[in-house]
Amino acid sequence: MAKRLTMNGRKGKAFSEVFGEFITSQTAKGVSEVTLRNYRQVLHNISRFFDVETPMDALSKSEIEQMVVEMRGASLAHNTIATYVRIVKTFLNWCRAENIVNITVPNIKEKETVKETYSDEELDLLLRRPAADCQFCEYRNWVIVNFLLNSGCRAATVRNIQNRDVRLADSQVIFRHTKNGKIQVIPLCSRMVNVLRGYMAVRGGAEEDYLFAMSSGKC
Repeated sequence: MAKRLTMNGRKGKAFSEVFGEFITSQTAKGVSEVTLRNYRQVLHNISRFFDVETPMDALSKSEIEQMVVEMRGASLAHNTIATYVRIVKTFLNWCRAENIVNITVPNIKEKETVKETYSDEELDLLLRRPAADCQFCEYRNWVIVNFLLNSGCRAATVRNIQNRDVRLADSQVIFRHTKNGKIQVIPLCSRMVNVLRGYMAVRGGAEEDYLFAMSSGKC
């Protein structure tokens, strides 16, 4: 008997397989590699609580809810569960737009947490200038700590700053790698300008080299 043709070519495909198509779609849209990596990691993580080989045309809202129950039973942190559900919801919204399934799940509101801050003594240790005869990496790390406290930027942003992005004369630094993908120009305080001026004299390198390099000169 000839195979019946269907309008939905994904009929019978597993959750994991369609999730892979979702990631391909997001890649084509220009979603950042960090976000894509997060999607892949979440798919791996939820596979402990949900059969990701479930056919999409057999998927139901109750199975997603049971997944959440299993996560709670495994004592996962509330905000971790909320993150997983938010990404699954994003995937299901894409599936609905693609006419694959019509399942909606509500977001789980994340709980606000109070993060511990450094004490004055700890900050004093972090900001204490290394000895003049210290290794380059120790000096570089001290500059990075100062920079993080001055700008409050993300680690990925710091790693991608190039020498050309630091404008000491204007007391500014350009962030080319940001979470939303938009270039930002951030002011630097006078102390940070002095710290960077001394560091860049030691670091040297070409304009396109990363600012915070390893001792070999590479990022």
